[in-house]
Amino acid sequence: MSENTQIIYMQTRLVRLMSEETGVSIAAVATQFKEQGVFHYIKRMWDLFHIEGDQAVLEDIRQYLKSKGV
Repeated sequence: MSENTQIIYMQTRLVRLMSEETGVSIAAVATQFKEQGVFHYIKRMWDLFHIEGDQAVLEDIRQYLKSKGV
């Protein structure tokens, strides 16, 4: 599996997990991730994120969103 495919799988998994944890729809989380640059952030941070657990990555994303005022 290519690295790009692995990144897409991670992005998709994190949208689902964030949706489950927050009770916000998958569509709304995906929209927020797109609007706030989270998908790009995940891709940029791939080298670190792919060796961390999902909960650690979600916490990093929460901090990223908080720094953007979300």
